[in-house]
Amino acid sequence: MTGMPLVLAATPIGDPTDASPRLRAELATADVVAAEDTRRLRRLCAALEVEPAGRVVSHHEHNERERAEDLLEAMRGGARVLVVTDAGMPSVSDPGYRLVRAAVDADVPVTCVPGPSAVLAALAVSGLPVDRFCFEGFPPRKAGERARALTELTGERRTMVFFEAPHRIDDTLSAMADAFGAGRQAAVCRELTKTYEEVRRGPLAELAEWAAEGLKGEITIVVAGAPAVAVDLPAGVARVAERVDRGERLKDACAAVAAETGLSRKALYDAHLAAR
Repeated sequence: MTGMPLVLAATPIGDPTDASPRLRAELATADVVAAEDTRRLRRLCAALEVEPAGRVVSHHEHNERERAEDLLEAMRGGARVLVVTDAGMPSVSDPGYRLVRAAVDADVPVTCVPGPSAVLAALAVSGLPVDRFCFEGFPPRKAGERARALTELTGERRTMVFFEAPHRIDDTLSAMADAFGAGRQAAVCRELTKTYEEVRRGPLAELAEWAAEGLKGEITIVVAGAPAVAVDLPAGVARVAERVDRGERLKDACAAVAAETGLSRKALYDAHLAAR
């Protein structure tokens, strides 16, 4: 590996006192601090009583690709580059992934300063199973694309975590109720760790009705996974055949039915071929 490491640092998602000692130390000593919003970074540093020693540059979704080469060159020259976003861990629904990928391709070491995460905080307080979960980020903005994306998740057995903007939360919850069922349990976590933190739990239909009145702030949605469906192999093969008859590829049909029922994908595939 060549050059100094790229350092990704998690920043508080609300309460500045959640900042770790390592974050303070990195802010005070990094040669370059690449921030999603330099003004927010200045406010955070003021709250932490830390003065960045190095130069501060903007690093956001609109300039990440162009900025990557400059930051890589700085690291090759011996500079320690720190990447921070407005809240949480860089590259998780925030700028950072392209730079990490470029660093990995250039054989530049990458490390992180762990810390606050809206995903994990929401899971912890949701009251839903957390032994297995998946993070789906922001659902598509357009209604049709959102409906299709959610439909693809109808058989997902793991607890699902989403981010959403406050002005779309009621439409998204309604779309989730349509895709997953009105009674599917969920939790809407708003303004986590902040003064007006709120966690609302209940069936998706009830949450959609509640959210129709309007919400503000940063929002994370946690949705229970699909319940296990008691289906034997012959019934599963019949479901596969129905999907294939509608034009779906056999491989995809087996994967979807396996996710819905818990049956083996290979067993479904082999049994379908044997029945033909």
